[in-house]
Amino acid sequence: MITTRIHKAALSALLVAGLAACGNDDSGNDTNPLLIAAKAAGGTVARVRGDKEAEAPAPARTPEQMAAEALRVNPAPLILVGFESLGRSQVLAMTGQNGAMRTYMAPSKEALILRDGLVVGTRGLGNDLSVAEPQTEPLIRAGRAGSAPRVMRYYSGDGLERPLRFDCTVGPGPKAGVVAESCEGHGASFQNSYMPQGGHLPVSRQWLGPRLGYVTIQTLRP
Repeated sequence: MITTRIHKAALSALLVAGLAACGNDDSGNDTNPLLIAAKAAGGTVARVRGDKEAEAPAPARTPEQMAAEALRVNPAPLILVGFESLGRSQVLAMTGQNGAMRTYMAPSKEALILRDGLVVGTRGLGNDLSVAEPQTEPLIRAGRAGSAPRVMRYYSGDGLERPLRFDCTVGPGPKAGVVAESCEGHGASFQNSYMPQGGHLPVSRQWLGPRLGYVTIQTLRP
C-alpha cells in the first residue's frame, strides 16, 4: 500500500512540474522548485587536511523522497507544497478540519488553509492571506470557461484586513486537462493552474499574493 502511494506521489510530482511550466510568473522567476530540490540531491565529497576524506553534509532530499517518508510515518492527510519564491518544498499534514475547510501545517507552523484543494488562506508565512473569496471556484471545479471576480484579503501591519479585488477569466490551459484562471487588478496579474478531477483539485499552482508568490500543491494522501 505504501509503495503504491509512493509511486503515485512520484507521478504527481511530475504533473506538478509540468503544471508549473504552464504558468506565468509575474515576478519573472520561472524556476521550478521541484527541479531545484532534485538537483540539490546530487551531493559532493569534500577533502580535508591529511588526505582524509569527509562526506559533505547530507544532500537535500527530493520532493519524492520527502513524500515517501511522510507517507510512511504520518497517517494523516498530506500535501506536498512547493514554495517557488523560497525555492523549497515542504510536506504539510492536516491538523484541523471544519466542513470542507482543511488546515495543513508544517512542523515550523507554516500553514495553508484549503477548500478541497483551493487555497483560501495562509498562516505563519508572513504577509499572510487572511481569506480568499474566488467566485471563479464553480467554473474551476467544473472546468468551464467564464468570468468572475476574486477577492483576496491580506493582513496589514495594523492587524486589519485589506481586500484586493481582481477580475478573472477561466478557460482551458495550454495543456490538456489543465484549467487556467487568469486575473488582473491593482497593477498586478497572475495565472493559477489547476488539474480538476471530478470537482476535486488534487494538483494545482496558485498565487498567494504579491509577497508570497506562487505555490504548487499536490495531494499525497486525501
